[in-house]
Amino acid sequence: MKSRTLLLWVVAALCTSVPALAQLPPAHDLGPRAGGIGAGQPLATLSADELKFFQDGLARFNQADSVRGGLADGPGIGLGPTFNSNSCGSCHAQPSTGGSSPSANVYPRVGPNPQIALATAHGAHNTVPSFLTPDGPVREARFPFLVNTDGSIGRVADGGVHALFTIAGRDDAGACNLPQTDFARMQQLGNIVFRIPTPVYGAGLIENIGDATILANMAANGQLKQQLGIAGHTNNSGNDGSITRFGWKAQNKSLQIFSGEAYNVEMGVTNELFPNERANPPASCLLNPTPEDLTNFALSSTGIPSDTIGFSDFMRFLAPPTPSALGIPGNPPAQSIDNGRNVFGRVHCDVCHTPALQTATSIYTAGLSNQNAQLYSDLLVHNMGSGLADQITQGAAGPADFRTAPLWGVGQRIFFLHDGRATPANGGLLAAIRAHASTGSEANAVVAAFNAQSNKDQQDLLNFLRSL
Repeated sequence: MKSRTLLLWVVAALCTSVPALAQLPPAHDLGPRAGGIGAGQPLATLSADELKFFQDGLARFNQADSVRGGLADGPGIGLGPTFNSNSCGSCHAQPSTGGSSPSANVYPRVGPNPQIALATAHGAHNTVPSFLTPDGPVREARFPFLVNTDGSIGRVADGGVHALFTIAGRDDAGACNLPQTDFARMQQLGNIVFRIPTPVYGAGLIENIGDATILANMAANGQLKQQLGIAGHTNNSGNDGSITRFGWKAQNKSLQIFSGEAYNVEMGVTNELFPNERANPPASCLLNPTPEDLTNFALSSTGIPSDTIGFSDFMRFLAPPTPSALGIPGNPPAQSIDNGRNVFGRVHCDVCHTPALQTATSIYTAGLSNQNAQLYSDLLVHNMGSGLADQITQGAAGPADFRTAPLWGVGQRIFFLHDGRATPANGGLLAAIRAHASTGSEANAVVAAFNAQSNKDQQDLLNFLRSL
């Protein structure tokens, strides 16, 4: 009788413990990690001259521009005629200069979306489009297709950035009368997609990864990639055929081209790489000789470059983010992070998010030469399926193709995916992972493997990512 009672007690204990295990809370993104920022500093190996150029580039990166320059809140020259923001640092701000989009709700020290105030700064006549909010991501807008004269969507590809604001009405814009684009109409037509800023931490290391290294990594683990349905391919320069690697679709070859394009497209500042105004504005809005940013010949003997050179120097010498130190109060324990790293490999996230690639020998600082760059990217573009497709083609990157986003620094990001749709309000990192799965996506098998993990292992993987 005693043995039977003991047996019943053991069975009852087991039956009550199983539901307790099954009721572990679902995995969720804990948000930006606690502790120091660990990003935004120069490479530790810079010479005195290189550090001077880094600091000069940082100042230029943060400087705001106005139309004709010389304003207290806009000393730089050349803003507009159309623009998305007035400085590089206003968009690349989270968690420090060089990062991604800020949000006042998560990091008040960085501030709200700066585009809201810029819409009407200095008397500008712009309205704030509905897709911009104070606590939402900084965004640019692209139209996949041209619109017919009757107002319907055509079949001819557009794909370009349509700047959010114009300088019309600003007190430094003279008689410029350029109207703002009707974004509400494009939303009604379903002919608008968005991009958010990509972080530029460690960009010099990415620039210095040799093409041969990228191609060798692409060829590695061929059988496993085939089983998982992962292909991936390079995007390449139409000029010399070499591998391009910057931007959401890896469409830009170098940091200087990346800088010059962004200066012209995002701020409307013509420069030596992109010397012409965009979209043929009316003569009333052409207020400066072009290019507005150029080599300062009068000061060339002192080594002072143009803004675009300064931007690229800043990014080239910007160190990669450092992972979270263990034992920080409020962060997950080391055991969780270690297990998450193992889960990351077990479900094969690392097939595309390659943990590290070796850089080549650099003519610059030793900190760029032969380094094990722990970027967590293969720098290839992959078909991400119908769910993420934006219908934009850039070079060899098609309508559903995106570069594997580097994950270093992801621990302090707020918005995820190319358009910022994964936010703290809808799941953050977890939402971003699951959005990788849709019809045609190369990530479907990996996401299915992630979804099959226990709640604990899913949580540990998220905690590992937030440690980066």
